[in-house]
Amino acid sequence: MEIIATFLQVLTQTLEIYSLILILRVLLSWFPNLDWSNPVLSSISSITDPYLNAFRGIIPAIGGLDLSPILAFVVLNLMQQLLGSAALSVFSTAISY
Repeated sequence: MEIIATFLQVLTQTLEIYSLILILRVLLSWFPNLDWSNPVLSSISSITDPYLNAFRGIIPAIGGLDLSPILAFVVLNLMQQLLGSAALSVFSTAISY
């Protein structure tokens, strides 16, 4: 049971790191003159764009402003909270035995 709790905690922390990369991607999108062929920027884009594209189909851009990252952050935060709660629940169950 502790292995499952540890796995869930690692998954939660991985989503936290992904959230930070996603924040960086959104902030970088404010600078239109960036060279996205740069390997670092290209890597960030290739990691985050598939996730963001899923939400771009749900929320269209309004006046040229892309609001899809808001929903993407809400869903990511919800997943982090659910996994954190599951890890805590599994860990507390393992302790009680």
